[in-house]
This record gives sequence, structure tokens and C-alpha cells, in this order.
Amino acid sequence: MRLNLPDRFIRRCHSNRLGEATIGRQQIYIIPTRYGFGFALLLMLMWIGSINYANNLGLMLTFLLAGLAVVTMLHTWRNLLGLSFRVSRASQVFKGETACFYLQLINPRSDERPTIGLHFKNGDVIYSDLPPDCDQQVKLCITTERRGRLSIPRVQVFTTYPLGLFYAWSYLDLSGEALVYPAPGPRPQITNLPSYQLNAQGDKGVGADDFVGLRSYRPGDSPRQIDWKAQAREQGLHTKQFGGDRADLCWLEWDHYPHLGIEARLSALCRGVLDAVEQQQAFGLRLPNLTLKPARGETQRQAALRALALFAEAEQ
Repeated sequence: MRLNLPDRFIRRCHSNRLGEATIGRQQIYIIPTRYGFGFALLLMLMWIGSINYANNLGLMLTFLLAGLAVVTMLHTWRNLLGLSFRVSRASQVFKGETACFYLQLINPRSDERPTIGLHFKNGDVIYSDLPPDCDQQVKLCITTERRGRLSIPRVQVFTTYPLGLFYAWSYLDLSGEALVYPAPGPRPQITNLPSYQLNAQGDKGVGADDFVGLRSYRPGDSPRQIDWKAQAREQGLHTKQFGGDRADLCWLEWDHYPHLGIEARLSALCRGVLDAVEQQQAFGLRLPNLTLKPARGETQRQAALRALALFAEAEQ
């Protein structure tokens, strides 16, 4: 059961300074499920039949089951009361991929809380059974449609414990965001590759004879450095790299793609970053509002992708 109320009627749980949101008494909604309505109809028929036939045992059973329903409603409501939530971390993905938010569920009470469900709007439901006095982590995912910062959507937490006669739920507005990089563009043709230049200071190893790996062949590479054995095995044309040689620098520049729009340029630059990292090349990035000095490694990769993700963020 999923209910979507207008925003002006919704009482939401907001994160505090510590990033935690706690469900209070005023933020829980509760209604009967279809089984609850069926149970109420059954009680009504039992009550009418017991009065019609003056059956005291029937009336006693009817009122006993009605009392059970009231106690069930209280337990359903208490199953959510006092639960705390916070976002522990979020994934970093490319546009079009699934971004995941990792939520920490905190049960401060000394009794367990079974069948706690969570989901984003129109998202998959994740269920969790919380033991007493524990923290538990769950993962909620959503498909990304645009690059940049992705704030965690509103979370709906619900339960039908213990008998499924009532549906209690609450809304969470948590603080947390994922970073969505541009979708990588197609691999460029050789004629469309960004400009390369030689760095006079090699830093790929020590000793000119130390083999450090292969990279894709580029026009101008020495024939003596080509891996002809790989070519004979029909594995493509690759160039051998040796430690102590001068390292290639790759500049990824915004102006290199004047015929593309903003998002297409960012996708092409994103592909250039991934290719440079894959080939262990030092690379720099030039954007209209930012220049990253040439470097290599995971730190450079993260800095470049973040710059592309947040480019012209105000215009998103």
C-alpha cells in the first residue's frame, strides 16, 4: 500500500544538526488495510447476528476481537515511534546509473521492531527487522537522470506489524547527497583525440629498461616500442611503456569540442578522463571556470570528475 498526500498536508521528520531524523508522535499516519476493513466488516456481521439471536457468547467474542483490533492498532503505531534514521554515505555514479544511499536505522528501545519497510516514491521496497538496541544499515537506490548533486529523495517508512490489519507510515526528509558525473561519451576516433605533449620529466618508473605496461597505439609512436606479438595475436596495436622514459601529458580542453553542446562536451571530457586513467597517463583539465594541473592517479580522477559533475551547477 502506497499513499501520496499533498505536501501541505504532510508532517515530515527532518534531520537535526547531527543528521538524524526521529519519528515523533505527530508524524505517524495510520489507516486500516484491506484486511483491516474486511475484519471490521466481519465484526459488524457478528455483532448484528449476535443481537438478532440474543447470543451472549457471540457478543463476547465480537467485543473480544474488537479489543484485539484496538491493541493491534497501538502496536502498529508504536512500531514506528522513536525510530531514528541518518544517511551514512552515498555512492558516486555516472548519469543514467543507479545511485545508492546507505541509511542507518537506529532502534533505541529494548524491544525489537519487526517488518519495517522503506522506499522512495515509486521505488523498490526494502524490509528490515530491527533487534533491540541496535543500528542497522539498509540501501535505497534510485536511477539518475541528470548530473550534479543529487539530494536524497523523500523516504517513506511504514509497517503493518503485527497482524497486517493497519498500515502506519511516516515521511523522512533526510540530509545527504550523491554526486552524479556526466555520462561518458563514446571513445573518440584517432583523428579526434585531444592534444598530447611530452613531459621532460619521466615519472613512470626507474631505469629506462623497466617495462611498466601497454597503452593504445598513437600515430608517431616508435615502431621499436610497438608490441608486435600482441598484433600477431590480433589483440590490437599497442605501445610498450618503459620506466624512466618521458611521460606523455594529455590536456583535456573544453575548447577542443566547439561543435558540441554543453552536456555533450562534458561527456566527451569524461570519456577522456577515464581513458587517461586507464592508460596511466598524466592529464590536465581546462574548463572555462577551472584548470586542473596535470597529474595522474585516483585523486586526479576524482577531482576531474567532480569538476565535470558540478560544471555550471547553477544552470542545472
